[in-house]
Amino acid sequence: MDIRHLRGSIVALVTPFHADGSVNFEKLRELVEWHIASGTDAILTLGTTGESSTMTHEEDDDTLRCVVASAAGRVPVIAGTGSNSTENALALSRDAARAGADGLLVVTPYYNKASQSGLIRHFQVIADAVETLHQELDGPEAGLEMGGL
Repeated sequence: MDIRHLRGSIVALVTPFHADGSVNFEKLRELVEWHIASGTDAILTLGTTGESSTMTHEEDDDTLRCVVASAAGRVPVIAGTGSNSTENALALSRDAARAGADGLLVVTPYYNKASQSGLIRHFQVIADAVETLHQELDGPEAGLEMGGL
């Protein structure tokens, strides 16, 4: 699904859990259905305001596959694939593309104080290796203007 001109409501989807800490995929599917029925224009899963930083890579992969399957092409699915490590962000981005994400949310490396050229290289490595469309967070908190990419 082409997301280059995506407009409207993009929900940052919460990941529901069972009491034992495992992902509740039944509730996750229900959430996707509820948001689509409510008119959301796209779903963002595994974003930076969610639980993905405390989940395993396997849980991330399973969560994304569940959201993609549940959305079933009715709305675009964007996967958060950010990391403070370029290699990890690249691996997450490749996995998300293989899982069927329509787009990627790639953030500036957190905790690292990279130079402007280092930040550009971080995003360029991912952009060059993964064909899935990506959106970099470009705001004052990022300390980076991405207009030239």
